[in-house]
Amino acid sequence: MKVKLNILFLLLASGCEDQKIKYDEIKDSVKAYQVELVNNGITGSNITRLYHNNKIQFTNVVNSNKKEDKNINDDSIFPIWSMSKPITIVAMMILFERGQYNLEDNVSDYIPIFADLKCKSNNEIYRCEKDLKIIHLLTHTSGFRYYDEGVGNLPYAETSYVTLEEWINELVKNQHVEFEPGTNYVYGISQAILGRLIEVLSGDTFFSFLYDNIFEPLEMYNTKFYLTDNDRLIFQPLFLKNWDGTKLFSKKNDELKYNKNSRMHFGSEGLVSTMNDYSNFCEMLVNNGVFKSKKIIDPKSIEMMTNPYTKKRIEYGFYSGFDYGYSFFNLQNPILDGTTSSKGIFGWSGYHNTHFWIDPKKKLYCLFMTRTTPFSSDMQRSLRSSIYSKIN
Repeated sequence: MKVKLNILFLLLASGCEDQKIKYDEIKDSVKAYQVELVNNGITGSNITRLYHNNKIQFTNVVNSNKKEDKNINDDSIFPIWSMSKPITIVAMMILFERGQYNLEDNVSDYIPIFADLKCKSNNEIYRCEKDLKIIHLLTHTSGFRYYDEGVGNLPYAETSYVTLEEWINELVKNQHVEFEPGTNYVYGISQAILGRLIEVLSGDTFFSFLYDNIFEPLEMYNTKFYLTDNDRLIFQPLFLKNWDGTKLFSKKNDELKYNKNSRMHFGSEGLVSTMNDYSNFCEMLVNNGVFKSKKIIDPKSIEMMTNPYTKKRIEYGFYSGFDYGYSFFNLQNPILDGTTSSKGIFGWSGYHNTHFWIDPKKKLYCLFMTRTTPFSSDMQRSLRSSIYSKIN
């Protein structure tokens, strides 16, 4: 009887909290922001979802209704770019839990060619004195950045190589890292390299491992590295804003080919996904690694990958209160952020302005999807401000 009363109390408490929080007001506030994004020519069609108190509270779709744009529905596919990185990190944590590697292991223990990694300093090339370790790839302290051309440029690599193994061999031979591994931070292609490491550790292809261990149990059936002809019909076009002020919707600026027959799958930015699919991924993170009673990763793994590793990351001379875990931001100083967001929220964003964050304290996630350039972190910040001003 006591157990039943406790359960009843929890349900009543949850119901009272739902009533106290006026989700209709939050929904309207968020939608007003989404409308302004369209009306001011910042984005085309866009969609936002808020999950809180163990359920989806609302999903807002705002369509531009422009002839060249596409209306968003449940099947709409978006390139998620760097929101591929958190998925790759979860895959690495699954293998970590299985005892397949240690964080301080040298990458060359599994991919021997990394023993010959070259560093550069003051335009001088030399063999790196420090070993590249797995923790360096997880935390963007490997020295591999993004590259505009050559073997390190992923659109070039996608069409120039057949397998990740072949690409890695050429990458190490021809691309020098920016500094001694582990001594600095540079955002780049480390998670693309992790894709090959996952193949070696698991004995499977990168996509097959993701599908079997993440996509299938999370029911993320439309998250993949390729597009079919039918997928192209529901692939959101890019709203391209040029520096000269011109704006247009484009189907010719994908950068990646998304060829179904390719095995050049980049864990740093190669995936496409949908609102429903990525929502399931977020729900799993909110619920300590569990989705519909299926355990994907342990809560300790979530803590490990989201806790600050690179502390007080200074960007352009300014610290906004965010530190960085394994390709997750983590808000450590909410006052500097200025949105009243909870301390400890974590998440990431993608190049074409897909954004998400997880609030482990409030058991909340928010996911925003559109497709436009240039990238703007202000979109997520404005969404957080709209939500937390009414939910705290």
